[in-house]
Amino acid sequence: MKDIVATRKMENGVAVYYQEGAEKKFESFNYSELIDLKINALDLLEDPKNYAVDPKGHKLTMKK
Repeated sequence: MKDIVATRKMENGVAVYYQEGAEKKFESFNYSELIDLKINALDLLEDPKNYAVDPKGHKLTMKK
């Protein structure tokens, strides 16, 4: 799991940005995927540091 450093609202979902080495990469999730993962899109956009992303498994989780 990678810590999310930023998020950006897209037309049909949310792009989450994470650091991989010196490079900033992103993974995008559409609203349907966020609903299936039980992730609140507005909360993800407002508080991205509360979440982590698994780019290989295409999953998001809330950090405890």
